[in-house]
Amino acid sequence: SQQGCDPFAQTQRSKLQHRRARINQQINKEMRMRAGAENLFRATSNHKVKETVALELSYVNSNLQLLKEELEELNSSVDVYQNDSESISVPMIPLGLKETKELDLLAPLKDFISEHYGEEGILFEKEIKEFMELRQAMRTPSRNEAGLELLMEYYNQLYFLDSRFFPPNKSLGVFFHWYDSLTGVPSHQRALAFEKGSVLFNIGALHTQIGARQDRASLAGLNQAIDAFQKAAGAFNYLKENFSNAPSLDMSSASLNMLVRLMVAQVQECVFEKMTLLRAQHDFLSRLQLAQEAARVEDVYSLVHQTMTQPHVKDYVPFSWTTMVHVKSEHFKALSHYFAAVALCDCPAASDAEFPEQEKAFIQFHVTMPDGPSLRVLLQDPEERRKLGKAHLKKAIMKHEEAMRIHGLCKILRKMDILQEVLSFAHKRSLNKYSEIDHEEDFFETGDAPDIHPKTHQKPEIKSPNFSQVKVADLFHRLGPLSVFSAKNKWYPARRVHLRRGENGFGFTLRGDSPVLIAGVIPGGCAAEAGLKEGDYIISVNGKDCKWSKHAEVVQLLKSTGEEGVEIIVITLQGSEGPKTVDKKAAAMSSGGGVLKSNKENNRKSLMNSKSASTLLVWSKKSKRSKKSTYGVPFTAVGDNEVMY
Repeated sequence: SQQGCDPFAQTQRSKLQHRRARINQQINKEMRMRAGAENLFRATSNHKVKETVALELSYVNSNLQLLKEELEELNSSVDVYQNDSESISVPMIPLGLKETKELDLLAPLKDFISEHYGEEGILFEKEIKEFMELRQAMRTPSRNEAGLELLMEYYNQLYFLDSRFFPPNKSLGVFFHWYDSLTGVPSHQRALAFEKGSVLFNIGALHTQIGARQDRASLAGLNQAIDAFQKAAGAFNYLKENFSNAPSLDMSSASLNMLVRLMVAQVQECVFEKMTLLRAQHDFLSRLQLAQEAARVEDVYSLVHQTMTQPHVKDYVPFSWTTMVHVKSEHFKALSHYFAAVALCDCPAASDAEFPEQEKAFIQFHVTMPDGPSLRVLLQDPEERRKLGKAHLKKAIMKHEEAMRIHGLCKILRKMDILQEVLSFAHKRSLNKYSEIDHEEDFFETGDAPDIHPKTHQKPEIKSPNFSQVKVADLFHRLGPLSVFSAKNKWYPARRVHLRRGENGFGFTLRGDSPVLIAGVIPGGCAAEAGLKEGDYIISVNGKDCKWSKHAEVVQLLKSTGEEGVEIIVITLQGSEGPKTVDKKAAAMSSGGGVLKSNKENNRKSLMNSKSASTLLVWSKKSKRSKKSTYGVPFTAVGDNEVMY
């Protein structure tokens, strides 16, 4: 049946959208003011002016912070309308995406192509524009799988951009500008690693938004939320391990560590919700398990709270986040005591048959054993169970009240009715249970219940990004195979050679393909006379581009020449004359101690197709030479892949 949408929610939503648009306009205005002030700050050498501008900047920045907080409040209320379920899910914390400025690569890449590759830069305008369009698109990805694929595609494309245009010791001269996801403070670097790291951060942030949007009242929604938060944790963790010295706070090691922990806690909370959904049966053991799951959620949120209140993170993390995390740790501690009480008071006392299993579960249930009678008496005497249950409820009520008190300290959270509702519902439920089991004639002092030992049946996984799931083609494929035509290789200017065929063929051995290499030149042969050298790559035969040609194709082109000979163009890599040196610094970073540790990251993709050919064509019929050239070649031994022509 088709479902109409709630018109009230619609009008609420359009009001929200309207307010968001207005705040965004104000933010843009402040951003423009800030950009102007920053330019003036850089340009002026007058100290008085610098001081005034610095003051103005701090004013603009605090304004921006307030606007962003207002936007954060609105966004959290928008989340209420994002799933259609009836039941209440506690809100999760999603991250905003990092924003970036537009980037014009047309001139720098065209210049690099003509200087480094010796090609006409203008002939590559289409590819450059295609790359820039991809970058433009990834600035505003949709909040779904397609948006993630777009970010992945751009991230993978950066690998090719890096290999083609970022030499190890020279910068391209373009700056990558990105804004901090939490404070909006701009940073810029020449290092491509900063661009890569920021895109990776956005992959993580987009996962958090997808996770926060799921309808967690259904099993499918919960599993999707778990998956999204685990992948977010994986992206932030990958960023932390593979990039360092980021210029912006959101990508500092301390922040990323906090974000990984926050995502793990949100996964753990979903696991608890999943368990409450699946465990419909209300037996003793199930309730003990629920109590331990809740204690586990409390445990991970306490860790996040500690991480958020550390010196380097405290002033930076939004107060609403820190409060939310603190509230959740108290809330789940209360729940763990509540479920312990319900297990003891609502389930029948253990029969002799059930006792061994219940005893086994109960021995590991508390952090320290409760005072009082032996386990057998405790589990089999309803009165003893009620006493301990009452102690657990007393503790639960104290923790509920603490959660509500902390919640009340934060203006943004106070406006989140949904969280308020969850907290007061849980509090009332514990109070009702307490009055239900409380006897007027109870004269014993309710003891202090020990805490519950945290335990989970599903440990959160940190799922690293799987970059290979989005296949991309090298946009700058026409420049030639990356094994030769890369930013880190240099070659001498191309040489045009006219070659005639003697009675013993051309007098060289060829090896490999894309591009085909002259592996050996016979002294006194035609090739040597024409000036070909060992180590030359054939990039054109009679005007046909052969950079990507397979061995057999080049051989075919050479074979089909008649008396007039053949015109070939060759290049020689600089430094290939001696023994081959392998450049270990795969990551081309800029000067000035940029984001330097992206090298681990780059090595995950091996050098592109450097397959050697295996066509064995001996075409000088007169001399039956062995398949392998007799002239020592300074390259790695290739055996049967070299052929004499």
